[in-house]
Amino acid sequence: MDAAMPDLAARMDFIRETTRPIDVAGVPGVRLYQADEVTPLWLMTEETMASRQLAPPFWAFAWAGGQALAKYLLDHPETVRGKRVLDIACGSGLVGVAAMKAGAARVVCNDIDPYAEAAVGLNARLNGVDIVFQSGDLLDGPAPDADLVMAGDVTYEKAMSAAMLSYFRRAARDKIEVLIGDPHRGYFPRDAGLKKLADYIISTHADIEDAREKPASVWKLEADHEQDAPHH
Repeated sequence: MDAAMPDLAARMDFIRETTRPIDVAGVPGVRLYQADEVTPLWLMTEETMASRQLAPPFWAFAWAGGQALAKYLLDHPETVRGKRVLDIACGSGLVGVAAMKAGAARVVCNDIDPYAEAAVGLNARLNGVDIVFQSGDLLDGPAPDADLVMAGDVTYEKAMSAAMLSYFRRAARDKIEVLIGDPHRGYFPRDAGLKKLADYIISTHADIEDAREKPASVWKLEADHEQDAPHH
């Protein structure tokens, strides 16, 4: 029998025990609960949570695409000011935190990992913002009740990239803006009607990104482009 999922308070305690508040190097003014070392937390998560079929602890790191998108929002607050925002596959909630700091009216962070809910709650409190968390897989559902959908680092697998792109297109057809932050990963859909808004060099954790600095870009999906296959 699968072990019972710890409650939200216990999940928050686990994050406090395995991470600490650290400034996000590429996003001034934002701090997140982050792991100092990748391997111990990854192994601990595998050992203690495998029976619950949980994802690896993506919530414990500030990934390059999310950093780029968060930096863009803070550099261009008019992008989110007064808008209802969805940060999908949010991980730590970095992009959602940046959106609130930039003046969004409301931010919903979504992830399938229950530990992301705990991370988002802790990181929102750490940065003095209010964020709503929505659990579950939204990709097969309708376009969200939002003005803007954002996602960072969601094209690392072919199936994930294709599913995200399909969801983004449904949103765009409903006149919802879509912004994506990505560090030039292999399954990024470059030929899918995306307009580049900005390029950054992002400081990263060498253990998770194979380099201490990575280029990353922010893209906007054009609403009238209907090619479905992601580029690889």
